[in-house]
Amino acid sequence: MSGADLPKFEDLMLPVLELIQAGSQTVSDCLPALQARFGLTDEQMEELLPSGKQTTMSNRTHWARNYMKHAGLVEAVSRGRYRITPLGEQLLAQRCARIDKSVLERFPLYQAWRSQQQDGAGEAAAVVEPLNAATPEEHIEAAYAQLDAALTEDLLDQVLTLSPARFEQLIVELLLAMGYGDGRAEMGQAIGRSGDGGIDGVVNEDKLGLDAVYIQAKRYALDNVVGRPALQAFIGSMTGESATKGVFVTTSSFSREARDYVRRVQQRVVLIDGARLARLMIDHGVGVRIDRTYVLRSIDANFFDVD
Repeated sequence: MSGADLPKFEDLMLPVLELIQAGSQTVSDCLPALQARFGLTDEQMEELLPSGKQTTMSNRTHWARNYMKHAGLVEAVSRGRYRITPLGEQLLAQRCARIDKSVLERFPLYQAWRSQQQDGAGEAAAVVEPLNAATPEEHIEAAYAQLDAALTEDLLDQVLTLSPARFEQLIVELLLAMGYGDGRAEMGQAIGRSGDGGIDGVVNEDKLGLDAVYIQAKRYALDNVVGRPALQAFIGSMTGESATKGVFVTTSSFSREARDYVRRVQQRVVLIDGARLARLMIDHGVGVRIDRTYVLRSIDANFFDVD
């Protein structure tokens, strides 16, 4: 039995959207009904990906839901749980026979996402459609980019479920993982609390605390842009601490005014938005793990280059 015998992820889009409309919130919730709908055996449902860590049907159901999320047909409500949006309700009311990428292309959100992929805008969005790759190497690169972009999105979804206190601790852990404070846990501290004066954490770069990086962490929804007033308050708090280095982190983004303001102040303040936060977490192994490793070998020309 092979994956070729199972429905493709585009085949799953319509039934998955219908199941989410009916109240199925997770991939696991959808699988029994999908098995019945497509007449799949237990053996087919248990078929694993080559990694052996996930079933093929679960993986394809995830991708079906992921693509529909980018079209605005479903939205996350909590960790791994989704609900149908009014746009998704409208599409189902049209009683379409199938939902696939050609249908998703009708929606502005999906068009914007695909345009971002094709333009390579943003470190997390450089995804190339695998089917357009001309060589095996390009297939691999395209698939890797697509998986990496999906991981970035899923990672931010997970971060948004954290409590404010846990998010502040996460940022301290990230800076330590990046080498600040020599990577030693005792050199970093999350101090955010009511009346904290705008300082959520600090990482000491030396044992006496003579040189420190001050942190402000805002776990905001993606559409809640951080403006100049928030940066002014943070700079004011740093001034009160006689601090010269700061990091302002948000899960959303910064306004142009906020970025312009930071460039003009005396203190050195680094702004990290949601996309950069996810990229840094991935690059430094915070909140992620290595799933599997592929080794590609090529001919060693020097070995055969003999006189």
